[in-house]
Amino acid sequence: MNETAPPPPLPDHLSIDPRSPHHVAAVFEHEVGIRLNDSERVDVEEYCISEGWVKVPAGKTLDRKGNPLMIKLKGKVEAFYR
Repeated sequence: MNETAPPPPLPDHLSIDPRSPHHVAAVFEHEVGIRLNDSERVDVEEYCISEGWVKVPAGKTLDRKGNPLMIKLKGKVEAFYR
């Protein structure tokens, strides 16, 4: 049989950037979904449930280091495994 371990609990603050102290590699072995104000978002780079915000790229704008420029959207944040 194919025994798989249950996914780890989702943290309160998570980032997809491996350089971030809020990056948890074990979580990204499973597909994670984010809802902001009851609308599912697929472009979230970082979130914090307790503070109620997500960071998403601001179009195709880049910062001086070549990374996408991020904007913070506030509201009710929910994280879940798909």
